[in-house]
Amino acid sequence: MTNVDKYPTGSFCWLELATTDQTAANKFYGNLFGWSQADMPIGPGEIYTMFKIGDRDAGTAAYTLRNEQQGMPPHWSIYIAVENADAAAKRASELGGKVCVAPFDVFDVGRMAVVQDPTGAAFYLWQAKQKPNAVTGVDGTLCWADLSTPDPDQAGKFYSGLFGWELEKSEHDSSGYLHIKNREQYIGGVPPTKHRQPGPAHWLPYVQVSNCDAIAAKAKQTGATFHLEPTTMEGVGRFAVIADPQGAVFAIFQSLPRK
Repeated sequence: MTNVDKYPTGSFCWLELATTDQTAANKFYGNLFGWSQADMPIGPGEIYTMFKIGDRDAGTAAYTLRNEQQGMPPHWSIYIAVENADAAAKRASELGGKVCVAPFDVFDVGRMAVVQDPTGAAFYLWQAKQKPNAVTGVDGTLCWADLSTPDPDQAGKFYSGLFGWELEKSEHDSSGYLHIKNREQYIGGVPPTKHRQPGPAHWLPYVQVSNCDAIAAKAKQTGATFHLEPTTMEGVGRFAVIADPQGAVFAIFQSLPRK
């Protein structure tokens, strides 16, 4: 377990669930990952739920889809840490991305923007103005994220130009999967297009667990459906891709010891 007091630039720093039934979603995820919740009013009739592990943030939160988001399905969004949200949004536009929501202040906590990469995947830029009180490296925290895109080359140039990421092929993996490296840390990947399901480009977050099968069974018992049943990737880990009862998709991952 590692306490996080600052997220490195270019790292994934927050997950946010937009859902149609916040009460039900809070109960589902609390039961699944042991998250407790801290509710914060953010407007008339609006509550922002921050999930916690012990006395620290799990790096995740939930809110109810707003009127202007009607027609949008429940989904998880990923935040990426930057030093300056305005400069990063400007750079994203120069690199061919679309700034969907211009940078704005979130109370005195930080400054953010919503961006869509040139292949259509959306993500949030986050410039922190306060130290986070988060934890990582334990069950119930983000451990990886995959970018599902129809054009890995175009996406790779965009993210490398924006965050300095390196996209690398593994010498031990002939599938074409690209590993995303942020400075010295591997944080995610880009699956090959031949394994990609049809649909819009998107980010898929992975949540760390100790027992993939047990968590998957619990999810199924509490109303989840599966895009991918628990599967083993030899020498890496066991994972599953799950849709919560409202339809938001995420993955769970259990690391396995290398033989």
